[in-house]
Amino acid sequence: MAERDPEKRVSGDHAQEEEHKTDGRIVKSTASEHREGRCCCHEHEKEKGAGKAHGHGQDHENDHRHHDDHACCEDEECCCGHHHGESDAAERRKTLVRILAGIALLIMAWLAPLQGIWKFLVFLVPYLVVGWDTLLHAARGILRGRVFDEAFLMSIASVGALCIGEYPEAVAVMLFNQIGELFEDTAVDKSRDAIRDLMDIRPDHANVERDGQLTAVSPEEVQPGEILVVKPGERIPLDGEVVDGSSSVDTSSLTGEAEPRTVSSGDAVISGCINRTGVLRIRSAGTYAESTVSRVLELVEEAGDRKARTESMITRFARWYTPVVCLLAVLVCAVPTLLFAQPFAVWLRRALIFLVISCPCALVLSVPLAFFAGIGCASGNGILIKGSNLLEALCSCDTMVLDKTGTLTKGKMEVIEIMPVQGSGKDLLKLAAHAEAYSSHPIAQAIREAFGYAVENARCTDVREEAGYGVEAVVDGKKVHVGNGRLMRKAVGKEVHLENGCVGVAAEGEFIGSVRIGDQLKNGAEKAIAELKELGVRRMVMLTGDRKETADQIAVQAGLDEVYASLLPQDKVYHVERMLAEKPKDGCLAFVGDGVNDAPVLARADVGIAMGALGSDAAVEAADVVLMDDDPARLPLAVRIARRTRKIARQNIAFALGVKMLIMVLGVLGIADMWLAVFADVGVSVLAVLNATRAMRPA
Repeated sequence: MAERDPEKRVSGDHAQEEEHKTDGRIVKSTASEHREGRCCCHEHEKEKGAGKAHGHGQDHENDHRHHDDHACCEDEECCCGHHHGESDAAERRKTLVRILAGIALLIMAWLAPLQGIWKFLVFLVPYLVVGWDTLLHAARGILRGRVFDEAFLMSIASVGALCIGEYPEAVAVMLFNQIGELFEDTAVDKSRDAIRDLMDIRPDHANVERDGQLTAVSPEEVQPGEILVVKPGERIPLDGEVVDGSSSVDTSSLTGEAEPRTVSSGDAVISGCINRTGVLRIRSAGTYAESTVSRVLELVEEAGDRKARTESMITRFARWYTPVVCLLAVLVCAVPTLLFAQPFAVWLRRALIFLVISCPCALVLSVPLAFFAGIGCASGNGILIKGSNLLEALCSCDTMVLDKTGTLTKGKMEVIEIMPVQGSGKDLLKLAAHAEAYSSHPIAQAIREAFGYAVENARCTDVREEAGYGVEAVVDGKKVHVGNGRLMRKAVGKEVHLENGCVGVAAEGEFIGSVRIGDQLKNGAEKAIAELKELGVRRMVMLTGDRKETADQIAVQAGLDEVYASLLPQDKVYHVERMLAEKPKDGCLAFVGDGVNDAPVLARADVGIAMGALGSDAAVEAADVVLMDDDPARLPLAVRIARRTRKIARQNIAFALGVKMLIMVLGVLGIADMWLAVFADVGVSVLAVLNATRAMRPA
């Protein structure tokens, strides 16, 4: 686990996908929209060209984030050759036509019975058809003093092959480079489209009642307090309150929960959800910028600004990898020919193989894509992770600290057990519910809800509520007391033992039983804790301001290792800081709270997780991970997604480096030719990208 930045931000200059804002809509261009030629690493200059003309959005992050921090690529024009504004289909058709033309011309040149200069010229035609853009961008890079990119490497390798008379191989380098680029772009675009589909929650329009008419406007134009009409099948455009109608609402795109929620007049609804059945009239609670869907999309877009350690390592690695390989290529050619009088042409060819295989595209493209896909998968399951550094940190989570109320428990008083001493439990609860008819205390509300029937207030008279004791009332002519042990002693004239969390009930001076009241564990909390332990979270701790007896009971039910009770907010910070000092250097401490009064602890933990806190601006700001609902099952799911994502990224690193090193060795030994080098370079990149997309699948 890397040392935590106080603000938990890992900054990095990212060349990202261009976002053009038009009428409040964001239109994103893709990799193949820009295609013209390619280098493996580029960065739009901040002061020039297209990079200045428009903002950069998240999705470009993972198409071209592999270009980060490469000095060779700071061109105002993508040296990948991106043509801004052309459609994917048109650009791919253009590339495909060039490839087919190049293949046809290569076959004709191969079959032509020509020698000497004529043979060179006939092969030069397909070479230029498929490689002119690569040569052009290589020349531009050289003029700017930036040479270690794919365009330069492919140009040097192919020109070298032409110089030693290996014309078919020279054309093959450019041809298969173009084919590989086409496959690579297709795979990247499809994977990014799939990631975007997971978060396709932005409403297209809002139907607003204005001047007695229904008007379709952009969500950004809706003002607070306006009435929205949402028909079946439409997304709710802004947060608000239902003022008319009832319907079933699908929240799965936000919370990951498949079960629809029924809403009716008076219920609050959030933007991004899909209205399934009836027509709803909703009063807008704010502007689009303040809405849930806007905050979610903003969090996902900003996630790319925080690199994982693995990504940062790949960025640093790419800075020296290509220059070192180029130096090795020079030595491969120079040492045997100068020191051992070996044939120059043979060793030049082997050196050219080094150049072809040296491009680190497979690494610098697929690793960030894997982390972005992991963040997309988490988002689709109602887990918003603010950066790939935090996704990777979750992999090392060995200590998890949880708040009790609202996190592990429902945060609501409920009747857990009815214990009559005389009569039936039903009669006991009936008397208690009527005695509590006029009380607004949470315990009174819990008793009335457990009774399950409408309380007849007329049956209850002479009500007197004693603060700190309970309630005294006359129910159906009987004097009834409902309260703590002190009230029971007063009612029956002797000591009455009540267990922890129990409320006593006395009628006509006799103790008739008690009702146990408590905050119950959320459904699935115990299972979630068990799963986290199976995943290697060795220390599960609960912090709460509640009484020790209640806290111990909840801790036992949930299967927690440690519990600290009767804590003030500053006490929670103290305990978290102590546990941070105790954890292993490579470990990670995550704190999980409901976002209410938890901001200091959320900010102090290695990873702060706010559960069901999307409606709390303070919690969303302080937390690193936001769970869209309050389901504890999201916690082990987040850890599983994080670990699978890191595993895929590491697979890509091992696979790419392994294949490249193997081809380098085979090339030096004279076993691998340039055809194999080109196939290997392209194949590794495509396979690594496809493997990265597995991070999008359900964990």
